[in-house]
Amino acid sequence: MEAGIARLTEFEVSAVAAGEISGRFHQAPLGGMYQFSGFLSKKSRNSKSLVFHIIDFSAVPDSSI
Repeated sequence: MEAGIARLTEFEVSAVAAGEISGRFHQAPLGGMYQFSGFLSKKSRNSKSLVFHIIDFSAVPDSSI
């Protein structure tokens, strides 16, 4: 919401998953809906680009959309 008006915002951000999470990704069905938790950080020390570090995810039922 901005100034009382709903706004649609679209963007792309790189994401990484390591360890046990990457194994779960390998087993997750393509095309599914998922909810992710994690944190944003710089891609590198001097970068202005962001990367999303995924620390957990879960499937979202279609009825939640």
